[in-house]
Amino acid sequence: MGLWVENELVMNNKVERLIASLICGLIGCFGATVLSAAGEEESGWVSLFDGRTLKGWQRVNGSASYVAVNGAIVGTTRTDSPNSFLATEKSYDDFVLEFEVKQDGGPANSGVQIRSAIDPAYNEGRVFGYQVDIDPSERDWSGGVYDEQRRGWLYPNSLNPHARGLYKMGEWNHFRIEAIGTTVRTWVNGTPVAHVIDGVSKEGFIALQIHSIGSPDEAGRRTSWRNIRIRETTRGSPPVETLFVRNMLPNDLSDVERRQGWRLLFDGHTTEGWRGAYRTSFPSRGWKIENGELVLLAGGEGGHIVTDELFSALELQLEFRLSGGANSGIMYFVSDRYSASNNTAIGLEYQLLDDAADPDFNRGVITTNTLASLFGLIPRAKMPTNLGIAPRIGNWQHARIVVHLDNRVEHWLNGIKVLEYVRGSPEFRKIVAQSVFSAFPNFGEDGRGRILLQDRGEEVRFRSIKIRAL
Repeated sequence: MGLWVENELVMNNKVERLIASLICGLIGCFGATVLSAAGEEESGWVSLFDGRTLKGWQRVNGSASYVAVNGAIVGTTRTDSPNSFLATEKSYDDFVLEFEVKQDGGPANSGVQIRSAIDPAYNEGRVFGYQVDIDPSERDWSGGVYDEQRRGWLYPNSLNPHARGLYKMGEWNHFRIEAIGTTVRTWVNGTPVAHVIDGVSKEGFIALQIHSIGSPDEAGRRTSWRNIRIRETTRGSPPVETLFVRNMLPNDLSDVERRQGWRLLFDGHTTEGWRGAYRTSFPSRGWKIENGELVLLAGGEGGHIVTDELFSALELQLEFRLSGGANSGIMYFVSDRYSASNNTAIGLEYQLLDDAADPDFNRGVITTNTLASLFGLIPRAKMPTNLGIAPRIGNWQHARIVVHLDNRVEHWLNGIKVLEYVRGSPEFRKIVAQSVFSAFPNFGEDGRGRILLQDRGEEVRFRSIKIRAL
């Protein structure tokens, strides 16, 4: 190579390096600004897993194995083992938690516990607390919120139809959990899934769950977690105002619920907004307010109560607790058109019933008398048997009625839609014509009506009665 050519190459290399240096410097300065801004937003993250060991974690309950492999914590199902957990040695209260999870070897239910605990005096020392579900089954409730070893499902993904299909079996999935104050919110692969407000647990450990299995064929299935990081903070993401909020705090309205249009029909202290059916005042007997609950007394003969207001398209939700053998109902579109005799009220009825007292139900037959059915017209669907969803007398249960602008009506029970129909449709009118309500012209088709709580002589408790116009 000639000297001139070599010198030219050397010079060109120097120029290129100089230009590259200048560009890198400019990019570096700009990049530093970006990283500084991002760093300020992303500051405070701490890794909970060093990628090599299980330092900072301890296995509790069960005998499933947990090992650190290739930068991931791998848990493996095992026969004859109850639910197993790998728990942090540290407890956390307010935080944002992120991780990635992948399953292989076959689908297996799993989850991540937050604000959880062990008490030797409670339930034989089993782990209890909030769990964010990892569910590769056909049910597809990944990101839903379950209360392990206590109340069961708080937020099944049936409450959020957009959550279906987010979790990908056999691939790495990104989860985000915000537990701040009384609020727990979840995301799967960047999409919001659940929004729960509850005050039962405010701090506790984090744990990776390997669920018990039902058959030896399910042994050896693996759930892997990586990039597990936490940021302790009291500030969360802006709430998603289109997401249904499951607020477990009695008679409470969060800011996001108010922005969604919800308001209380019962404030927990007074009977304001209610009166006796076909009366001008609230009954002087048969009903009382106790511990923030509107209580229908057994044998109190107070009669039905109705709202002062009339409603049309609406969404109504409330919690109720039935006593053994109780029979009551939530009526909507209760019309003033029909004459009242013996304090009788006419309207569409969400049935409230202790199903165990129904001979048909005990024979495995769901009728229009069954809990959450449209009384006398349409039976509800069969309910899942999961804890917190399957009806239990003595427990608080969640009722939800949605009447859309197009007259579609939905009945929900404990987060599950159990029936749907269309007011005024040919199918609806045919059912009415074959029922006891055929004597009432245009039954159930009024443009608006009152909400009614029915007195059938047994104790029923109500709270968190909320409504919003649609």
